[in-house]
Amino acid sequence: MELRQLRYLVAIAEHGSFSRAAEKVFIAQSALSHQLAQLERELGVQLLHRAHRGVELTEAGHAFLPHAKAVLRQTEDARASVRSAPGEPAGKVVIGLPQSISNVLALPLLQAVRAALPNVELELTEELTGTLTDQLRTGSLHLAVLFDNGDLSEFETQPLASERLCLVSRRPDQGAAPRTISLRKALSMPLVLPAGRHGVRPIIERMARERGYGAPHVIADISSVSILRSTLLAGIGHTLLPVMPLKADIDSGGLVAVPVVSPPLVRVVAVCASRRVPLTAAATAVLQMLDTLVRDLCRSGAWVDATPLGVSTETRV
Repeated sequence: MELRQLRYLVAIAEHGSFSRAAEKVFIAQSALSHQLAQLERELGVQLLHRAHRGVELTEAGHAFLPHAKAVLRQTEDARASVRSAPGEPAGKVVIGLPQSISNVLALPLLQAVRAALPNVELELTEELTGTLTDQLRTGSLHLAVLFDNGDLSEFETQPLASERLCLVSRRPDQGAAPRTISLRKALSMPLVLPAGRHGVRPIIERMARERGYGAPHVIADISSVSILRSTLLAGIGHTLLPVMPLKADIDSGGLVAVPVVSPPLVRVVAVCASRRVPLTAAATAVLQMLDTLVRDLCRSGAWVDATPLGVSTETRV
């Protein structure tokens, strides 16, 4: 197995055709097809099949692709680690952010890295938390911001902040929303929550079990913040989330957020890295910056209802 074969597979997957991939990697299409055939013979599986609209990955191809990307990324990390001048981190750093965090963290992080680390190329990807966990596990990400649901032991983890969760609903047509709501009552409301292992769902279900309240009354599984927003504005159910993902609609009065109390419902935001793959100097520098940035966002009030938890910026994940 050769690195160029992995690059060719990634190019084909990204462009959906042998001809466009061949142009991208600057080889003849026949040579590209030959190299992929060799890779398939070595693996003993078919990675690609031709479709009416181009080339598609097989099931085996979909399973193999994240590993190919991870190997290529780690190769680039190795090159960057020996090329970087002392004290001047350089190279690409890939960070995964959950949908419900990106609106508060993505732009400030990008701005901070551009200002302080000019030789670092930052790639930000927004995904569901379950998807981020998979990508971090396969090595496709250097770092991922995740929610500590008690199941992050396979990663190196550093807490960043805790966020208060609220019951978020369409503003009542008449009367005022309550000032607070108990967790038991909130769980009994018709709820729209992320599906399965994503977002706050595991945290809410664990808290319900620990308190003996039974399962939350979920009427729909929605893992997209934009679709969730539309659902809430239409008056279909309620959700349990921090303020920030829906802050614009809460500020404008379309939605209302009622803090959950007795007990309070919180989620811990943490930055995670693989235990198997060492961080590059560039990734370590971004990690330290992320810890400081989160502290500043919390203390300035830019990150509403969040309390910093990070340790000294000298501490590695």
